[in-house]
Amino acid sequence: MSGSPEIEELPATQTGPKGVIHDWRKFKLESEDHESIPSDKRELLRQMSNPKSSNDDSREKLNRKMSIQEYEMIQEEDERCLRKYRRQCMQEMHERLSFGPKFDAVFELDSGEAFLDVIEKEHHLTLVVVHIYDDGITGCDSLNNCLTCLAAEYSTVKFCRIRASATGAGERFSDDVLPALLVYKAGELLGNFMCITKHLNEEFFATDVENFLNEYGLLPEKDFAACPVEEENVDVE
Repeated sequence: MSGSPEIEELPATQTGPKGVIHDWRKFKLESEDHESIPSDKRELLRQMSNPKSSNDDSREKLNRKMSIQEYEMIQEEDERCLRKYRRQCMQEMHERLSFGPKFDAVFELDSGEAFLDVIEKEHHLTLVVVHIYDDGITGCDSLNNCLTCLAAEYSTVKFCRIRASATGAGERFSDDVLPALLVYKAGELLGNFMCITKHLNEEFFATDVENFLNEYGLLPEKDFAACPVEEENVDVE
C-alpha cells in the first residue's frame, strides 16, 4: 500500500499456504494496537512476520518447521482480525477486476444533444439508464429517488434523467407514457419501458426497481461492499 515501508519479499520456498500465512501474520502485526501486546509476544510476531530481519538468515532457519509456540500463537489470534484480512483481500481483488468509469450520482441531462451524447459517446462497457420524466406525473419523483439510491450501489452504471420537453421529442414522450426508463449499452437500446409504474406497486422503492431491471438481466453485479468492522458475526469465505 502507498505510504507504507517496503516489506522484503520471502523467498520462493515461502509461496503457497506458507506465503498466505506469512501475509496474514504481517497484516495482524500491522493492525494490532502495539501498546496492548506484551513485548515478548510482539517481538515474536515481528520475527514471524519477517524472518529475514534476524542476523541468522540461513536457508535452514528460513525453511524451519513452525514451532509449537508459533502454532499456538496463530491459534490464539482473534477471528475479528482474520475476517478483516479476508475482507481486505476481497476488496483488493474486486478493485483489480473492475473496469470502465465509475459514477455515484444521477446525472441531469438538459437537452436532446446531451441525451444523444450519453447514449453514443459513453464508454462501451458502461450501462446507461435514462429516466424520462416530467413534473406532476405520478411516479416520476419516486423513480428519481429510487435511481439515486441505486446509483450509490451500482457505481459502474450511469444513471441519468431528462425532462420529456428537453429531449426534443416531446410528442413521443407524452404524459401517458411517463415515467419512461430506457437502458443502453455501447449505443444499443437494451430496454425500453414506457409508463414503468404499471409494472410496479402503487408505492414502490429502490429494491422494487432493482428487482424489475434484474428480471430482464439489465443490471451488473452489485458493487462489493466490505462488511463494517462491527459486523463480527459475518463469516466471509
